[in-house]
Amino acid sequence: MSALSVIYEDNHILVVNKTAGLLVQGDKTGDKSLLDLAKKYIKDKYQKPGEVFLGLVHRLDRPTTGVIVLARTSKALSRLSQQFKERIPKKIYRAVVSGTPEPKATLEHYLRKNPSKNKSFHYPKNTPNTKKAILHYRSVKQLKSYHVLDIELETGRHHQIRAQLAAVGLHIKGDLKYGAKRPNKNGSIHLHARSLTLIHPTKKEEMTFLAPTPDDVIWNAS
Repeated sequence: MSALSVIYEDNHILVVNKTAGLLVQGDKTGDKSLLDLAKKYIKDKYQKPGEVFLGLVHRLDRPTTGVIVLARTSKALSRLSQQFKERIPKKIYRAVVSGTPEPKATLEHYLRKNPSKNKSFHYPKNTPNTKKAILHYRSVKQLKSYHVLDIELETGRHHQIRAQLAAVGLHIKGDLKYGAKRPNKNGSIHLHARSLTLIHPTKKEEMTFLAPTPDDVIWNAS
């Protein structure tokens, strides 16, 4: 397991760049999670006795990489959670996709999560048990066989980017679950949470955190 990649830290928040294949929070697999690594990092660095408090404010899918903010105090957790509930933070994702995107577009679908398959299915109109999903994308670069997109979420639904892009024939590289033809060797998908802008929970200042893309040939080309 790779070492924790810290982007920023202070007494109230810890911001990290999540690697591909790493769970954000532990589950029934028993695999080590980002939360486990981050708690160990705080405990070791600051020689803290006993349990370390770290609050999970938001998540990324296991094969996705990029910026995650964790709360180091209950006050920070409460304030950040409220920001995410009110959709105040601005999140920009970068994806490498097959297909032919528009120069820029807004996608609207209704998504229904199927927990047994851990997958979301798209519908063109409101149907029972669906939630409206909206994202905006722009094409930033054309590669030999792929396009690079920057994506901004207006809503935050389960597998939203993966499901909505696939719905219009833009399959994220390596994402077999949503229609990619081939897997990536390391089990990752080319979806990266590139930046996160939020209001610091105690300083009340707007802060933007940037996460470098993973070191591979496709990302380096983009």
